[in-house]
Amino acid sequence: MDEKTLNKSHKFPRRARLVLFLAVGAIGLTGFYLLGRTYLGGRNTMVINYLRNPAQYSDYEVQALTRCANAPFLLPSKGFIGYLWNDSFKPFNRHQGIDIFAGTDAGKTPVYAPYDGFLTREEGWRSSIIIRIPQDPLNPSQQIWLYMTHMADPEGNSFIDSAFPPGTYDKPVFTGDLLGFQGNYSGDPVRPVGVHLHFSIVRDDGSGNYLNELDIANTLDPTPYFGFELNAKVLGKSEIPRCSP
Repeated sequence: MDEKTLNKSHKFPRRARLVLFLAVGAIGLTGFYLLGRTYLGGRNTMVINYLRNPAQYSDYEVQALTRCANAPFLLPSKGFIGYLWNDSFKPFNRHQGIDIFAGTDAGKTPVYAPYDGFLTREEGWRSSIIIRIPQDPLNPSQQIWLYMTHMADPEGNSFIDSAFPPGTYDKPVFTGDLLGFQGNYSGDPVRPVGVHLHFSIVRDDGSGNYLNELDIANTLDPTPYFGFELNAKVLGKSEIPRCSP
């Protein structure tokens, strides 16, 4: 996977506004519904409000290293889970994971390993890591991968921990290990994203390799792994994801 291409897929909200305007004009009410479900339906507004005044909306936040109910994964970072798996930002595109917004400056909010596994940071990855889980805790017959990105500043200066330099392959990590810090890298210095962690659960290709995270069909709904609803189509367009330890 090319990190610059991957990060471009997660941009918001300036580009989303332009896409919304053009698409609505081009495809009418159908486009308005597809895009407006998330963009106008509440999530984008909640994210913007939170980023403008995190202290006022602190009740939106989840806490890092929290385990909800009997879920296998710990939450990897602190903040507001503003965008969910299966959210819609533009026609025929669905969000492949969750976005946790720190409400802080870049490089300040820690990111931790949510589960034991083996970490890879491909050569050239400035803001991304992926963790191989040999046995999916919910389906031990399959292997899964945990992809995390945006851990760099707009120029690509990495916030990934120095223990994981580019070219790291299959290094053991354990639940709660520090991996780095949330950032706002998008691959385009003039268009940084809000400070957040993008997290997704990626399927294995059956031969020990991760599939392309950009296709939602190659990812899994994180809801059962974290123990609370994180599917946008189930939670509703304006509900706050809530973790009850």
